[in-house]
Amino acid sequence: MSKAKSPDTRIVHTGSDPKSYKGVVNPPVYRASTVLFPTVQAMKDAEKNKFDTTFYGVHGMPTQFALEEAMADLEGGYRAVSVSSGLAAITTALITFLQTGDHLLMVDTTYGPTRNFCNTALKRFGVETTYYDPMIGAGIAELIKPETKVIFTESPGSDTFEIQDLPAIAEVAHQHDIKVILDNTWSAGYYFKPFEYGVDISVQATTKYQAGHADLVLGHIIAKTEKDWRKIKVNVATIGQAVSPDVCYLGLRGLRTLSVRLEQHQESALTLARWLDERPEVDTILHPAFPSCPGHDIWQRDFTGSSGLFSVVLNDYSESQVTAMLDGMDYFAMGYSWGGFESLIVPSDPATIRSATKWKAAGPMLRLHAGQEDVDDLIADLERGFDRLNGRA
Repeated sequence: MSKAKSPDTRIVHTGSDPKSYKGVVNPPVYRASTVLFPTVQAMKDAEKNKFDTTFYGVHGMPTQFALEEAMADLEGGYRAVSVSSGLAAITTALITFLQTGDHLLMVDTTYGPTRNFCNTALKRFGVETTYYDPMIGAGIAELIKPETKVIFTESPGSDTFEIQDLPAIAEVAHQHDIKVILDNTWSAGYYFKPFEYGVDISVQATTKYQAGHADLVLGHIIAKTEKDWRKIKVNVATIGQAVSPDVCYLGLRGLRTLSVRLEQHQESALTLARWLDERPEVDTILHPAFPSCPGHDIWQRDFTGSSGLFSVVLNDYSESQVTAMLDGMDYFAMGYSWGGFESLIVPSDPATIRSATKWKAAGPMLRLHAGQEDVDDLIADLERGFDRLNGRA
């Protein structure tokens, strides 16, 4: 770990050891399945410490270890584990701390594929899931059962951006020896430090902001303690999760510029949201930095900034009107994922998946990601889109 206190400096230097690589600033790509040992004793020693050294390719190579070191430092955790995607980070963390007969409390605003995993795979394996209101705070105590082993949080919530009171939830959870897992992808581990607020396990789709260029799929699980890290690492090895060293190299390369890219994402998103807030077509801005977003006061208390992803609720427009708007966009592309250099826009209807809470809105919802384009060009693109929405183009 770098000795520097500034997170920006640590992002640049943590996980970099030029002295070990003949002066090369970034760790090279180590492609390997087989690792050779000079003696039987050396092989036995390596096997005893296979999670802390190069032993076999599936357990990781130096490129992966460097990225994990940087990710753990970014989040403020003990150590990180690389997995094949953001969803793999979520599912692997869940199955590490749950078993047949256990009960899971899952936030109702969770990422859609997380909900699908709970309703299918976990259900088949005998794990009961209860969905809860993201704004429940300490009231989550009323939902805890003797079998409850995990409370899963996502703050802000997927699509609708509710900010959860994680310290209040964590305090209740720890009174019952329950693990708190957070999907921390939106903040990229930069604008929110989960372990300072009671979280035990943080997961991220590092596909998003760490990668930064919409060209790789990657996930990380970061543990607060050595005990939890080892439990996750053993489970990852047991199920054969492995990550390409080439992907890890690209993830580490992207991480080096995380802070400057996030600054631009944040600035553009706030500019767009302020402009949209003045538009007659828009009913509500769902951006944690805006008072109209549930949990805005908690965001002000716990977060140091905001990323490029937010939503807007439109007034009562028809599906065909929204389609006319979106089909003609020049710079806002339609596509899933986010966190890359490109701006994105997709329609979303939370009402179709919520179960613990009811989604009520004036009209349709659009989720936007502010990329690295000039913000004036993005505003002009949205303005032309509103002309189509209103039948003026």
